[in-house]
Amino acid sequence: MPIASFELKTEANVAYDITPQVAQAVRESGASCGIGVVSLPHTTAAVCIISFPDPNTLEDVMDEVARLVPTRIDFKHQHDTPQDAAGHIKSAIVGCSLSILVDGSAPVLGHSQRIYFLEFDGPRERRVNVCVVAA
Repeated sequence: MPIASFELKTEANVAYDITPQVAQAVRESGASCGIGVVSLPHTTAAVCIISFPDPNTLEDVMDEVARLVPTRIDFKHQHDTPQDAAGHIKSAIVGCSLSILVDGSAPVLGHSQRIYFLEFDGPRERRVNVCVVAA
C-alpha cells in the first residue's frame, strides 16, 4: 500500500475539486474495498467533502471560514504574514486529512459529494497524499 501523491498549483483562498485525482489514486492502488486516507503535508490548507452542484457553495464555505477566522495582525504567532497565521488556524479547524470508504476501486461518495482542497494561504505549490488500505 504505497502512498500516491499529486501536485497542485494554488491561488490564495480558493477551493479545488480534487475528486478526480483522488479517484485515480484509489484505482491505481489496486484495492477494490477498504479505506482511503487523503492527507496534506501543509499547515495552511485543508481537505473536506462539500456538495458540488452549486458553485456558490464553495464561495459560501470559503467566506464563512474567513468570517470565523479573519486575517488580522494580532495573532500571537506570526512567522510570515497575518494570512499565514490565519491559515494555520483555519487548517486546524477544518483538518488536513480525510478518511473515505473505498468500494469497487472507487471512493464512496454521495451523489452530490466531492473532495475539495481548501487553500488558506497561497499562491503555493502543494502536494496531496493518498493511501488506501485494502480490506
